[in-house]
Amino acid sequence: MKYRLLPLIVLALVLPTAAGAQRVDPVYIEDRLNQLQQAITNLTGQLEQLQHRNQQLQQQLEKMQADYEYRLDQLDKGGGGGRPGGGATRPGPSHSAAAPPPPAAAPAASGEQAYHDAFKKLQDGDYAGAERGFKTFLQSNPRSSLAGNAQYWLGESYYARRDYQSAMAAFAEGYKTYKTSAKGPDNLLKLGITLAVLGRKADACAVFSKFSNDYPRATDLQKRRIDQERRKNGCG
Repeated sequence: MKYRLLPLIVLALVLPTAAGAQRVDPVYIEDRLNQLQQAITNLTGQLEQLQHRNQQLQQQLEKMQADYEYRLDQLDKGGGGGRPGGGATRPGPSHSAAAPPPPAAAPAASGEQAYHDAFKKLQDGDYAGAERGFKTFLQSNPRSSLAGNAQYWLGESYYARRDYQSAMAAFAEGYKTYKTSAKGPDNLLKLGITLAVLGRKADACAVFSKFSNDYPRATDLQKRRIDQERRKNGCG
């Protein structure tokens, strides 16, 4: 009985292998890589939005605390009578009028919305629309905390369309102008990858060699990617 089952077991083992062999097709692999890249882009976008929202909340909290301390300081300068437990209050103008006016937040909010609109186009695969959106955002908000991110995703909008020359220029600009931004390490990493795709492996290796010095606190994932790319391109 055991010997009768042997052909069936062998067949069961061979069939998945044959099916797998049929899947080893360049088009299939490229499609899968594109799907994975899109999934990574979506997850990265969600993480960026959460991080930025957290930063906004932190800034609001710090502003509220500074405003509260300012008001207390103004009360102290005007005499302790207005403080609880400090004796009789003295009539006079309201100290709240001396508080600094809140900063205008509309332009910043508008810039953030432009960034998120551009990123949404990138997630949807509208790479040309994303390119236009990120360029517009960078022209209007070159000093924004999101500018480094926008420059990196601008490069990705070119890379996704295989416009490697434009991608190389965008990642190089991101590394040069926004070197200390959160996306600085990613700009340098992707610059090296793009150079390698263009066949400039010596330049790619030179870029990869700068990573550990420029970004000693990079994430483990980024460091692993650099190591993988160095091995892949035969960097010494």
